[in-house]
Amino acid sequence: MKQIEEVLYDLVLPMVENKEGLNVQRLESLNEDEIILNVFADNADIARLIGRQGVMAQAIRQTMMIGSRVLDKKISINFESY
Repeated sequence: MKQIEEVLYDLVLPMVENKEGLNVQRLESLNEDEIILNVFADNADIARLIGRQGVMAQAIRQTMMIGSRVLDKKISINFESY
């Protein structure tokens, strides 16, 4: 079974132009029932992943929530550019 950060990476990989610049990191939360995932990519790719008015980001979060129900945890996804 894939780790949740690998699933997110596979989900957003086709959406970015600079595939080498894409990085997904899992951060530990103080709350054991929460997983924090950070997506790092170039400015243009982050803009594409967030979309107009955050529509793409919301769709990605909703898709990942399906997987979080299997783990019985809450997932928070942050998009960061570098």
